[in-house]
Amino acid sequence: MRIAFTAPMKPLDDPVPSGDRTMGRLIVRGLEQAGHEVRVASRFRAWRAEGGIDAQRAVEREALREAEAVARQWEAEGYRPDLFLTYHLYHKAPDWIGPALADRLALPYAVIEASRAPKRQAGAWEHGFAAADAALHRADMVAALHRADRECLAEVVPDARLTVLAPFLDERPFIDAPRIPPHADASPRLLAAGMMREGAKMASYRLLAEALGKLDGRPFVLTIAGDGPGRAEVEALFARHGARFTGALTPEEMPALYAAHDILVWPAIREAFGFVFLEAQAAGLAIVGGDTFGVPDVVAEGVSGLLAPEGDVEAFAAALARLLDTPGLSARMGAAARAHVLSRHGLAAGARRLDAFLSHALRNFAARATASPQ
Repeated sequence: MRIAFTAPMKPLDDPVPSGDRTMGRLIVRGLEQAGHEVRVASRFRAWRAEGGIDAQRAVEREALREAEAVARQWEAEGYRPDLFLTYHLYHKAPDWIGPALADRLALPYAVIEASRAPKRQAGAWEHGFAAADAALHRADMVAALHRADRECLAEVVPDARLTVLAPFLDERPFIDAPRIPPHADASPRLLAAGMMREGAKMASYRLLAEALGKLDGRPFVLTIAGDGPGRAEVEALFARHGARFTGALTPEEMPALYAAHDILVWPAIREAFGFVFLEAQAAGLAIVGGDTFGVPDVVAEGVSGLLAPEGDVEAFAAALARLLDTPGLSARMGAAARAHVLSRHGLAAGARRLDAFLSHALRNFAARATASPQ
C-alpha cells in the first residue's frame, strides 16, 4: 500500500530529539517492515506554542496552501497514495493537510496518536480544537497510544473507528548490548534518564530524590542520564546520594548504559508512556515507575516492574524498597521485562498492529462510502 504521511506536531527530521519524533520514525519503519511504501507528503509543522484564534487561522491558511502545493506536485508526478496517515494531532497541532488531500482525492484518512482536552474547546485554542475535532470526524480510523487517551477520544470517535495501538520500539540494539552483571557483593545499580527542564521532568526528579531519601540507608548506586537548563538543580537534589551524571547521550550510547544497570527508576509525572520504559525493559532492567497515563500499558505491573500512583513519594519509595530488599526479584523482573517487550512491544509486533490498523481504516472507508448518499 502507498501511504502518504505527515506529522503536524513535529516533522520526522526535526533536529530536537523527543519521544514524539522517535515514535513517528518508528511508525514509518514499522509500516515499511509490513511491506508498505511510505512517502512524507509534507514537513509542515502546525504546532504553535501560543494560542489565539487569529494566529490559528493564519496557520490554517498556511496549511491549506501547503496542501494545494502537495496536490499539484502529486498530479505532476502522477502519484496517488492509497491512504493518508497523520501522526499526532491535537489542539496545538491540528491537521488541515491530511483531511484536505483525502477529501480532494477521495482517499481513506487515518490518525495515529491524538489527544483531546475539552477545556480547550473555548478560549485561545478553540479554533485549533475545532480543527482537530474535524480531522477526527473525517478519519476512517483513529489510534490512541494508551487507554487514557482513548477514553478522551471516545467522546467524538465511534468505537468502530477507534482503537489503542500499543507503542513499540526497535528492540535489537537493547537486546544485543551485552549485559554487564553486577559483582556478587555490589550494591544494586539504579538508573534514571530524562531531560532536565522545568515542568513534569523536574517534578519527576524532585520526587525521585525525595523517595531515595526514604530508603533508610539501603545501599545502591545511582546513575542519571540527561541534560538541560535544570541540570544544576538536579545535581543539587542528588548530591547526597552520590549520583553519577552522564550528561545527554546519543541513542547509540543508551543500550550500553542500560546494560550496566539493574533497575530503572522514574516517577513519570505526566508522561504519556515514556520510551525509557520500553528501552529499559528491552535491555533487561526491572522497573520502578509512576502509574501515569500510558505507563501501565507498557510496564506489566508486578511482572516486569512495580508502579506507584503518580506523585506518591511514599508509594514510590516502598516499591523501590521492595525490589532492594527481595533477593533476586530485580533479576527476575528484568528477565520478564525483556520477554514482555519482545512479545508485545517489539518492531515486528508493531508492524503487525500497524498493518491491521490500516486494513481496518480501508474497510471503514469503503463502508462509509457505500453508506453515503449518491
